[in-house]
Amino acid sequence: MSTLSRNINVISRCASAYRAERLEKYGISSAHYFYVIAICKNPGISQDKLAKKLYINKSSVARALQTLENDGFIERRQNEADRRITEVYPTAKADEILPFVVEIVGDWNEFLFEALEENERKLFMGMLEKVANRAASYVTEKEDGK
Repeated sequence: MSTLSRNINVISRCASAYRAERLEKYGISSAHYFYVIAICKNPGISQDKLAKKLYINKSSVARALQTLENDGFIERRQNEADRRITEVYPTAKADEILPFVVEIVGDWNEFLFEALEENERKLFMGMLEKVANRAASYVTEKEDGK
């Protein structure tokens, strides 16, 4: 019996293999591309806000950011007003690869959607967004103590 989680995992694993193959020449892994996108689109985002935005625990975010920093894609700075806050900024290297990363992600989406008619795409994306929002509400409510 096929389940939602199983199908999402299959798509995710296949997408990871696709991205890994195409991102390699840019020096970034499939596990880190979404950090680059989020940071380039939100320069100065705090590590905590990044973790919440991506639904990833803080320690995993810290490890990923260390790798990206070592590879020259991001830099972390202490917030001048509150030294407890670490802000994350893209480097020129991240900004340079961003269009290619976004293109690779878009190409994968187009590959998947070739199997669907336009009306099916819209319906599928609408339903998927509803399900994703429902999943996110679980995490948000849990954090808020509800």
